[in-house]
Amino acid sequence: MKGLFKVVLSIATLCLTYLSASAQQEAQPSSLTLQQAVTIALEKNPLRKAAIADTKAASAGVREARSSLMPHLSFSETATRGDDPVYVFGSKLRQQRFSTADFALNKLNSPLPFGNFATRFGGSWNLFDSFASWHGINEAKQMNEAVGHQLDRTDQEIVFRVVSSYYDVLLAAKELEVAEQSAKTANSIMDRSQARFDSGLTVESDLLTAKVRMAARQQEMIRARNTLEVARAQLNTVMGVPLDSPFQTIELLAERTLPAPVLGEVEKQALANRPDLKRIASEEAAQRQSVSMAKSSFGPRVNAFAGWEMDNPTFVAGGGGNNWLGGIEVQFDIFQGGAKRAELSRQRAIEEKVVAMKQSASDAVRLEVRRAYYETDANRQQIEVARAAIAQAQESLRINQDRYDSGLTTITDLLGAEDAARRSQTDYWEAVYHFQTSYANLELASGSLNPQSPVVMP
Repeated sequence: MKGLFKVVLSIATLCLTYLSASAQQEAQPSSLTLQQAVTIALEKNPLRKAAIADTKAASAGVREARSSLMPHLSFSETATRGDDPVYVFGSKLRQQRFSTADFALNKLNSPLPFGNFATRFGGSWNLFDSFASWHGINEAKQMNEAVGHQLDRTDQEIVFRVVSSYYDVLLAAKELEVAEQSAKTANSIMDRSQARFDSGLTVESDLLTAKVRMAARQQEMIRARNTLEVARAQLNTVMGVPLDSPFQTIELLAERTLPAPVLGEVEKQALANRPDLKRIASEEAAQRQSVSMAKSSFGPRVNAFAGWEMDNPTFVAGGGGNNWLGGIEVQFDIFQGGAKRAELSRQRAIEEKVVAMKQSASDAVRLEVRRAYYETDANRQQIEVARAAIAQAQESLRINQDRYDSGLTTITDLLGAEDAARRSQTDYWEAVYHFQTSYANLELASGSLNPQSPVVMP
C-alpha cells in the first residue's frame, strides 16, 4: 500500500508541476514582432473574414449564372380529390379508366368524388435567349474579379492598420520612457532646490515651483502608461484577438533606412497596381455586360420543354395510365409598355456613372500618392532636425543646471531648459514614428503594401 501511495503521490506532484508551469507560461506575455502581428491579422481580422465571405458569394454568383445554360428538371407528386365534372372527366382519361358508362349524362354532370395521384417529371431548356445568359455569366465573372481585387485592398488596409497600431505601441512605450526620464530630471531639480532652500540660497517659491513641475511630470507618466495600454488594446483589436491578450513587442522604435521613393514611379505604380482601381475597372466591364443583357432582351428566345406524367387512383403505382408531352417554344416580346427601353437607358446611365467614378478614383489616387509622398519626405527631414535638437537641448539643460547650482540663473530658466529637453526627445521620437507610418501609408497609396514590404520586414 505504501508503494502504491508513493506512485499516486508522484503522479499528482507531476500533474501539479505541469499545471503550474502551464499557468506561468500563459501568464507571461508572448513576444511579438511586426511581421508576426501582420500574419495574425491576415488570419483573424474580422474585416478580412467578411471580405473572404464576399468572394465566396461572388463565386457562387458565377456558378448561378452558368446554371442558366443547363436544362432544368423538376419532379412533383400531387394528390387531388373532388367532384368537379371537368376534373373527374380529365382524371379518368389520364388514368386510362374511362369507359362507355362514363358518358351517361348524370355521371358527366354530377360525378361522384374522384381521387387522383399524379406523378410528374418535367424539364425545360433555354436553347437561345439572344446571348443574354452569356452576358450574365461574363458579368458575374467580372464581379467576381472585382470582389477579389477588393479582398486584396482589404489585405493592404489591414497591413497598414497593423503597422500603424504596432508603431503606436512602440511610440507609447518610448513616450513612457521619456516621461520617466523627465520625472527623474524633475526630481533632481527639486532636490537641488530643496538643498539650496535649506542652505538659504534661494526662496521658497523656487522650491514650490520645482515641486509643481515634479507633480506635472508624474501626471505625464500616468497618462503615458494609460496611453500604452490603450495602444496595446488597439493592436489586439486590429489583429483580431481578445483585447486582454498579453504580448511583448520585440522591436523598438528606432530610425530605419528605407528605400527612397521617386514620385513619378510611385504614381505610375499606383495607377497600375491599386486593387481598388482594378476593382472599379472590373465593375465597369461588368456594367458593360449589363448593358448587353438589356439589349438582348429585345431579341427572340427559344425554349424546349418536355414532361412525363403518371396518374393513378391510389398512391401506389398501378391501375392508372401515363403520358408525355414535349415541344419547342419561340418567344418574342412585341410590346411591354416601354419597360425594356427604360431598363436599357438605366443600364447605360449606370455605365456612364461607373466611367465617371473610375476617372474620379484615378484622380483621387494621384492626389493621395502625392500627399503621402510629401508627408514621408517631410518626416524624413524632420528626423534630422529633431536629432540635432536633442543634443542642443541636453547641453542647454546641463549648462543651466550648473549655472543654477552656482546661483547664476533662476529656477525658471532651469525648468525652461528641462522642458525644452523633454520636448526635443518627444519631437524626435514622434518624427521617427511619423516617418515609419507615413512610409507605410505611401506604400498603401501606391498599392504595394504587403507582408513583405520594407516597412514590415525587420
